[in-house]
Amino acid sequence: MKYSPLQKARYEYNPKLPEMLRNGIADIGVKEGSETQSVADQDAIKALFPNTYGKKEIIFQKGQNTSNAKKQIVGVILSGGQAPGGHNVVCGLYDALKATSKENELYGFKNGPSGLIEDDYLVFDDSYINEFRNTGGFDIIGSGRTKLESEEHFAVAAEVCKKHGITAIVIIGGDDSNTNAAVLAEYFAANETGVQVIGCPKTIDGDLKNEDIEISFGFDTATKTYSELVGNIERDANSAKKYWHFIKVMGRSASHVALECALETQPNICLISEEVAEKKMSLSQIADYIADSVEKRAAKGMNFGVAIIPEGVVEFVPEFSMLINEINELLAGNKASTFGALATWDEKYTFIKTGLTSEAFGVFEILPTGIQQQLFLERDPHGNVQVSLIESEKLFSSLVAAKLAERKAKGTYNGKFNALHHFFGYEGRCAFPSNFDSDYCYSLGYNAFMLIQYGYTGYLSKVSNLSKPATEWVAGGMPITKMMNVERRHGEDKPVIKKALVELEGKPFKFFEANRDLWAVETCFLYPGAIQYYGPTEVCDIVTRTLALEQE
Repeated sequence: MKYSPLQKARYEYNPKLPEMLRNGIADIGVKEGSETQSVADQDAIKALFPNTYGKKEIIFQKGQNTSNAKKQIVGVILSGGQAPGGHNVVCGLYDALKATSKENELYGFKNGPSGLIEDDYLVFDDSYINEFRNTGGFDIIGSGRTKLESEEHFAVAAEVCKKHGITAIVIIGGDDSNTNAAVLAEYFAANETGVQVIGCPKTIDGDLKNEDIEISFGFDTATKTYSELVGNIERDANSAKKYWHFIKVMGRSASHVALECALETQPNICLISEEVAEKKMSLSQIADYIADSVEKRAAKGMNFGVAIIPEGVVEFVPEFSMLINEINELLAGNKASTFGALATWDEKYTFIKTGLTSEAFGVFEILPTGIQQQLFLERDPHGNVQVSLIESEKLFSSLVAAKLAERKAKGTYNGKFNALHHFFGYEGRCAFPSNFDSDYCYSLGYNAFMLIQYGYTGYLSKVSNLSKPATEWVAGGMPITKMMNVERRHGEDKPVIKKALVELEGKPFKFFEANRDLWAVETCFLYPGAIQYYGPTEVCDIVTRTLALEQE
């Protein structure tokens, strides 16, 4: 097989580890902290997790390894969407496992949690795993979105583990996947299976984050990839000087990606969903906000610009959220098939008008036809609108165009507005991981095995002090239940890891807020360029602006 020069060079990259993990397995000791409690709903979470709740946080430090020596057969699962660095979590886990004993084994369950249920796996060896070091993607074993949440699933998982003599399962995933990890750990503990469960924090969206998890892996690489593309578009816009570029970026539930890209590139406009919700902004107000920038720049002879739009922003607009809720009710049950049987859009439009309240239809009516139709595309498994299918970048450019046409008719605006549209999503999920993500993920995997070796279960692999050089990082673990609360999901109260939204009082947003009025009118573009893997540390190992501002 032929490899590109970069691919060959990345295979040979030696990820950096925290100093205490470099001491050698025999010299890694453990220090326990205080007992923990969940972030909210303590009584409810404690009742649901009687065997794994309230455990102590731990850190690893130089000292004698006091763990019980035994053969470890570990299973690993990649769960959910891809994120750069996932392969290195597996590699770090494998290397730590083999460094402890060559007799230890690592099973990779294929295509996500379903691989555990279906007993579909491979056993890693050196030659296979070496093909995936420091590379992007999840193709080492594949991923999937099956959830382990029923008693039947748990029982089958326990039988599969028993069949292979598996002592621990490592689940690499986001908030939902690690919630499943906590539930599985509790089941295994309650039923005395002897199988431990450890989670690793993954998501490019950045919403698996709290006082313990400074950043989820993949966020660094994904935002640097998107920022390079945004910077390229800014350079093009500043060259052609005739287009406004509306760029939608990943972030269904939170705007961490959009904010980081804005900090990296300084676009004219960046919407932050959490602020939209806080201020209860309407579609019209958002359109006016963007149109103001277009008008002021046009007055300076600059009929071009760049606007970053978070993927899920429309769900944070109160009136749009109301509309979506009414559409979900409108098509509930058998009514969806009735709607689907209508032959023309005109017939469907009449059905919609009859079924919505006047307030909701008033919102629906101002939407471009294409966006109206997107609201009635394929439903999600629960019969709801798939908001991710809505082209919000086209929605806002269309609304802005309408606002500008009104202003032109009144004589207050005399510029030109030509919009182009982009969506950056999959481009960032499988990129070669940055040095930061390569190091961080390898450390997470190595650290996960140390948690296993010391007998912990229901824990998340935790590496902190991440704004410092890797040698100063601190490795340890925290009980997953510490991050949990109870939320209403599909009509039931469920224990879930609390999503981290952009903090409007946090340093990253405050920096953005202090500068965005200038960026909106002037051309202050930054061009971060491609991810650098080789060269000065300040170039190659630089952390995200978000992390740097939070830790300063």
